[in-house]
Amino acid sequence: MTDDTRISLLIVDDHPVVRDGLRGMFESAPGFTVVGEAVNGVEAVERAAVLDPDVILMDLRMPGGGGVDAIAELTRRRSRARVLVLTTYDTDSDTLPAIEAGATGYLLKDAPRDDLFTAVRAAAEGRTVLSPAVASRLVSAVRAPASATESLSAREREVLVLVARGTPNREIARELFISEATVKTHLTHVYGKLGVKDRAAAVATAYERGILG
Repeated sequence: MTDDTRISLLIVDDHPVVRDGLRGMFESAPGFTVVGEAVNGVEAVERAAVLDPDVILMDLRMPGGGGVDAIAELTRRRSRARVLVLTTYDTDSDTLPAIEAGATGYLLKDAPRDDLFTAVRAAAEGRTVLSPAVASRLVSAVRAPASATESLSAREREVLVLVARGTPNREIARELFISEATVKTHLTHVYGKLGVKDRAAAVATAYERGILG
């Protein structure tokens, strides 16, 4: 099998053991070649521009730059690489933003080896791949009624909870593994949905509507 027929991979994870394990797994299987690694989302965007991989295996929560921001930036740059999220997190606050940002698929790290190989091949072809747990969450989110108290996304509620605790934007960004700019964007959306203009009013309105507490 020539390099032209292999699926090229960029592995993005902040844990060296995970990167080594994934590299060994894919390099020992026919049809794949690992062209590089990155330790966070910022480095992933930079390496993707240079290496031009077919598929990027992307973790989400990484110090120095999270996966969702990286996916959004790759989408903005119209990168041809397909992003397959591979993480331990399957909460709404992780899955929905990743899919909305442009991820082709979303798998959990406990996925069987053969399922991971199949998912990478599918992602390389542009087909959506979701773990059963994530697929169920997305279906539930689509079917759920959009009431006034549910109009905020899971991530926006997370940001609002931290704002209610008096957490500054920089600390919110650090805790959620997102950029300060993304925190500000979430807050802008929260203000718009709640019809307020500042943090204090957002918290007060959220308590009144039962979104907080």
